[in-house]
Amino acid sequence: MDHGKVIQSVAGRDLWNAIDPNLVMDEQDIPWLVFGSFWHGIKLVRLSADLGSVADPEQWYTVACRSRNPVLPDSVAGDAAIEAPFIFRKEKYYYLFVSFDYCCRGEKSTYKIMVGRSDKVQGPYVDRDGVSMNLGGGSLVLEGNKDWNGVGHSATVSFDGTDYLIFHGYDAADGGKSKLRIEKIMWINEWPVVELKSIAVA
Repeated sequence: MDHGKVIQSVAGRDLWNAIDPNLVMDEQDIPWLVFGSFWHGIKLVRLSADLGSVADPEQWYTVACRSRNPVLPDSVAGDAAIEAPFIFRKEKYYYLFVSFDYCCRGEKSTYKIMVGRSDKVQGPYVDRDGVSMNLGGGSLVLEGNKDWNGVGHSATVSFDGTDYLIFHGYDAADGGKSKLRIEKIMWINEWPVVELKSIAVA
């Protein structure tokens, strides 16, 4: 059942997209929605208890963004390509996974998955080198190779005590068609490590 609009971006007011939402519950079971792409980056907002609206008073955060050439018109994302956020809570950290660069171009796709972590859901999220994701930081989790032209738009889930990265990639052996991928996550020094294998799920 469609319960109506939760958030929206407004032309002339917001330089972000109200797309790619991911619901996350913090350590106090307070709901937050992370969403957005391109321009001024990834946003986070607290939701009401029924998940149907933004909580009052409104609390908006920018949790990740990339530098963008200021001479570009607002209609062009340009070099600030970032989207598809997913926050995954594991032990003492929240991990923010995002996708850099461009999807949906088949064999010319440049998608890659980046991550940062924080001890608070609101951030700041920093990468392995301590660079804030608000300043363009992010540690590489996975990128394309000769078999998979680009990989991204990920989700992270746990089944029977094992964590998995679910994403899509562009199959170079099949004309750059987009296919579902699932890989196990290894955690090394509290950072996610994923190996890109050659076999697709579908």
